[in-house]
Amino acid sequence: MTLKTYRIPPTSNNPPDSVVLFLHGLGDTGSGGLLEIGRIWQRVLPNTEFLCPDAPFAFDMAPEGFGGRQWFSLQTFTQQAIEEGVKIAAPLLNAYIDQILAERNLKANRLALVGFSQGTMMALYVALRRAEPVAAIIGYSGYLVDAAQLPREKKSSPPVLLVHGTVDEVVPFAALADAERGLKAVQINVRTLPCPRLGHSIDDTGIAAGMVFLQQYL
Repeated sequence: MTLKTYRIPPTSNNPPDSVVLFLHGLGDTGSGGLLEIGRIWQRVLPNTEFLCPDAPFAFDMAPEGFGGRQWFSLQTFTQQAIEEGVKIAAPLLNAYIDQILAERNLKANRLALVGFSQGTMMALYVALRRAEPVAAIIGYSGYLVDAAQLPREKKSSPPVLLVHGTVDEVVPFAALADAERGLKAVQINVRTLPCPRLGHSIDDTGIAAGMVFLQQYL
C-alpha cells in the first residue's frame, strides 16, 4: 500500500540528512495542521525533511465524502479494539518507514517519529518494536497501546518525549502517567510534559519542547 504523503523539504536545499515523520490523528489527513509544525522546527533543523502521510484507511465515522483518514477504526472504543487496530496498521507503517529510509539512503537513527493522538499510539507501538532504533519519538495527546506485551516485544529503546494537556477531553490526561510508567518499566528514556489547561491539542509550549528535543537527537 502506498500512502499519499505531504512534504516540507529542507530549507538548506540539500538532500535531507534526517527525516521527521508526522503521524496524524483520527479523521485528519497528511495535509492537516500537524505538518505545519515542521515549518517552525526548520529553524533549527535546516537539513531535515518533514513528511506526513495520509493514514491508510478512510475515516469510518464521518459522512461519505468527508475525506478524513484513520490508522484504525475507533467505532468500538475498547482496549481490545484499539490493540487489534494498531496491530493491523503496524505492518503498513513499518513498510512505509522502510521505504522512505531506503529512498533517501538514511539509517533509522536519522528518522524521528512525531505522533498526535492515534498517531502517537502508532508511533510508540511500531518504533519500539523495530530492530534498528529511530532517533527519537515525540507523542502528543496519546496512549501507550498494549503495554503488557512490551517487555517481551520491545526491540529498541529510542528516547521518548510525551506531551499531554491536563484537560484533554478525548484521551484522558491519566494516559500520560500510564505511558511513562510502561516505558520506564522497559528502560526507555522518557520525558513528560504536562500542559496545564490544554485540551486535546498541541500548544506553543509543546511545540517548543519538541523542537528542543529533536535538536538534541537529530
